[in-house]
Parts: sequence; C-alpha cells; structure tokens
Amino acid sequence: MSNSFDRSLKIAPSILAADFANFGAECEAVEAQGADWVHVDVMDGHFVPNISFGPATCAAIRPHIKGVMDVHLMIAPVDPFIDAFAHAGADVITAHVEAGPHIHRTLQAIRGAGAKAGLALNPGTPVEAAIPLLDDVDLVCVMTVNPGFGGQKFIHGQIAKIEALRAAIGDRPVHIEVDGGVDPVTAPHVVAAGADVLVAGSAVFKGGSVSDPDPYGINIAAIRKAAGDGSIRA
Repeated sequence: MSNSFDRSLKIAPSILAADFANFGAECEAVEAQGADWVHVDVMDGHFVPNISFGPATCAAIRPHIKGVMDVHLMIAPVDPFIDAFAHAGADVITAHVEAGPHIHRTLQAIRGAGAKAGLALNPGTPVEAAIPLLDDVDLVCVMTVNPGFGGQKFIHGQIAKIEALRAAIGDRPVHIEVDGGVDPVTAPHVVAAGADVLVAGSAVFKGGSVSDPDPYGINIAAIRKAAGDGSIRA
C-alpha cells in the first residue's frame, strides 16, 4: 500500500459475497472490473455470529491481488492474530474498539507489524470512541450494519456519525470507510457525509461470476457514478 495519502473515492468489494470455492480468480476478476481495494471480512463466531476464514486464506489470495488487501478483523481477542494477518500480506488491518481491553495498544501493534491501522465502530459505538485515537489510525471504518453477515439493511442513523468523524479528522491522513448496505442508493449519502472508501459485497458481486465478470464492472461503475462528487440524488 502506497505511503502517499489519497482521499479519492475507492470501491472495496467484500469477498464475503464472492464464490468461496474460487477466491483467487474472484479477486483477480473484481480488480480487473474496477475494484480499488479488496476487502476481506474475518469472523470468528464469537465476536460476531458467523465464521469466515483466517490468515491462511489471506495468504492464499494475496498473490491474486495487485492492489490493497483490506483485512477487517471481526474477532476477539484480536492482538494474538495481528502478526499472522500482517505476514499473510494484509495492507490494512482493522480492529473493533471492543475487540480487546487496550485498543490503543492494538493499533500500535498493527502498525508495528507493518500494516496500516484501521479502527472499526459498530452502530452502537459512539463516534467519541474514535476521537482520542485519530492520530494513531490510518482508517476508521463506520459499520452501517451490525457486523457478522452480509446482505443487511443500511442503518441511516450512522450518516451523522460519518459527518462527525469527518469534521474531527480535519486534515489528518485518515480514510473513512463505510461497511454495510452500500449500493447505488446509499453510496451518495455516505460520500456526501465524508466517506472515501466504500465496502460493498452483494451490490458488487450480484449477477456475475468468474466466467461472467462483466456484471462486477457494471455494479462497481453504478456505485461510483451514484456516489459522484458526494451530491445527493433523488
């Protein structure tokens, strides 16, 4: 991941919505169709009510990803696994505020392992939890659904959190990522509020496959066009 900061809009498809039997080819296909980052949702069945995959899967798909591998750890405890995900090739590692007793130390450990440090805020987590940590993160992920599984309905009440976060960040080189229910309808709202990285799962992968990847590109383009410059469309 480049050290130069770029706040331009980025679409980060979540492979949680991809074909689990064909992850490598899916990563290649979605990047070829216009994805900026590839988002990897790691779930443990404890911190969230589902189980997905771990460092071995990340290491296996890393050679198939040319750009940024954005790893979202929905696990607790998180600290014992940071090095494994960094060694697996994660460019960004995001941990939740509630995933351990000392989130500041967790963020330090992520940077110490050579990755960019992300902080995730659940819908019930106030924006104030992130404010003291803004000098210690490279990304804040605002969850616009409750974490744990895909296809949930976007929680519109989180838009105010994005706005407050954007104001607090100021000119710091910190991305605002939005994860959950992002599609062409919700994308313009979150971008207008200040988000610059949009995670989308089913909204990107619907209708396509490795053998027919064109729908991925159409879906990504639709989200990007809808988001535009952040202006809200009727």
